[in-house]
Amino acid sequence: MRFSNNSNINSLVCDKLKLGWHYRKGKKHHILISPNRRRVAIPSSPSCIRAFDNFFHDIKRLESR
Repeated sequence: MRFSNNSNINSLVCDKLKLGWHYRKGKKHHILISPNRRRVAIPSSPSCIRAFDNFFHDIKRLESR
């Protein structure tokens, strides 16, 4: 399944899903849910150059909690 137009974001989400994370469809964005039930929105069509970096750091923050 394709979660984002950005290939880096898409591959990161696929890797997390293999590790036991879940996703669900939201109204505007898909939502990635960590094993400890924390959520982060998946940017579907990122227009910012730093979108992948910001998403990656959001995931790292969730993992550290």
